[in-house]
Amino acid sequence: MKRRIIRCTKTDRSERKIKITTNLVNDIKFHREWQEHNKGILGDRYHHDLDLVLCREDGNFMPKSSLFNAFSRILQRCDLPSLPIHSLRHTCAVLLLESGADMKFVQEQLGHGSIQITSDVYAHISGKIQKSNIDRFEKFTEEIFE
Repeated sequence: MKRRIIRCTKTDRSERKIKITTNLVNDIKFHREWQEHNKGILGDRYHHDLDLVLCREDGNFMPKSSLFNAFSRILQRCDLPSLPIHSLRHTCAVLLLESGADMKFVQEQLGHGSIQITSDVYAHISGKIQKSNIDRFEKFTEEIFE
């Protein structure tokens, strides 16, 4: 019996369009050029039919363990504690919020079913966000009374 390797998304909301930075678009284009180069070199030995973004040099599946192990090595080199790879999702959400993104945008990026879920998980995380909010409020109120 053949095992199905590529599965459907976890929920219907998991399949969505999200906004990404110009830098990420450029990185993906560069990666795609590298893949095209490999396709040219490997010819029929390249797994063209899979059309994967994250794959081995020959276009074949990359085991999850390879990705997890690479992440672990990066953390070690940076002298950071061991973290689950899912923590990158949380880091991105916090950085978005700290940069000034509104909660609705973060909710849509993460694919949460409601803004309440996003707010419950992330609203209290960063003192930097609280400081930024109170600083904006202070500036606003100072301008009112000038």
